[in-house]
Amino acid sequence: MMPERDNLIVQLTFDFALCIIQFTQQLEDKRRFVIANQLLKSGTAIGANVREAQSAESRADFTHKCKVAAKEAEETEYWLLLCHHSVGYGDTNELRAKLLSIRKVLSKIISSSRAV
Repeated sequence: MMPERDNLIVQLTFDFALCIIQFTQQLEDKRRFVIANQLLKSGTAIGANVREAQSAESRADFTHKCKVAAKEAEETEYWLLLCHHSVGYGDTNELRAKLLSIRKVLSKIISSSRAV
């Protein structure tokens, strides 16, 4: 099932997870299993937490789940930076740009949900 097209953060994180799956497959093809596994977990967890937030029981629960997604984004950025600065891990510029967009939207969602 595809995410709702009218929910920006759900769509951004779903599309990002698909890109992460593809990138980590390339890493596995190069036998970079440990980094691939870590990146796959954190990169797909962003969207999983955002998706879970859509069914939050309260505003506080929603905010908490978005904060968890933001933490997963931070971890994902770490793994992508390691790949970027390591020889033979491939180009991560596009993924990092997509992640930056996600982090900005999440930050806005979190700050907006606190303000109410």
